[in-house]
Amino acid sequence: MPKQTNTKQKIIDAAIDLIAKNGYKGASVRKIAAEVGIRESAIYNHFKNKEEILKVIVSQIFATPFETHDIEERAKKGKSFLHQFAVAYKLVSFDRKMEKLFRVLMIELFQNGQLRESFLQELHQKEIQQLSKAFFVMMQEGLIRSADPMFMAQEFLSPLFYIRLQVSLLRIDSKSTAPIAAHFEKHVDFFWESIAL
Repeated sequence: MPKQTNTKQKIIDAAIDLIAKNGYKGASVRKIAAEVGIRESAIYNHFKNKEEILKVIVSQIFATPFETHDIEERAKKGKSFLHQFAVAYKLVSFDRKMEKLFRVLMIELFQNGQLRESFLQELHQKEIQQLSKAFFVMMQEGLIRSADPMFMAQEFLSPLFYIRLQVSLLRIDSKSTAPIAAHFEKHVDFFWESIAL
């Protein structure tokens, strides 16, 4: 079984590299298989099709930085939790490989209905709902004022997503991202001021 898992991860890694270089259409199953060093048919032992590979990649790009099982304990730290969340988001945003792939996926979202559905599901299920749980815990702990935790989660995440988009836009034109590097942390400070008791 470890060999199968290893091959699956190699397929994902190869797909990330090829999509980042050639776009989604340019990363054929044949090219992915050649990159991994396996037969094209072997990919179908791990994935139904290329779309499924892309869904796994999307889930990695927009995955929550914290595991589900410890979100409630971490949330009890209040502002510290939000800071850790934003820093994890920042690290992914400035990772050159993931940033390149993020750019490609933003383009693909406008052309691929299934990918849009997957993106919205990942963003909603893995990010908004997890953050919503965290804000609910913070309310119960008396750290923040009472409000709709789902809306609060959307309000917290949206600027982080926008800053991530800014990073990509600046890099397209080879401009410095230094002026916005601290925006992730500044957002946490500003947001916390508006919700803390």
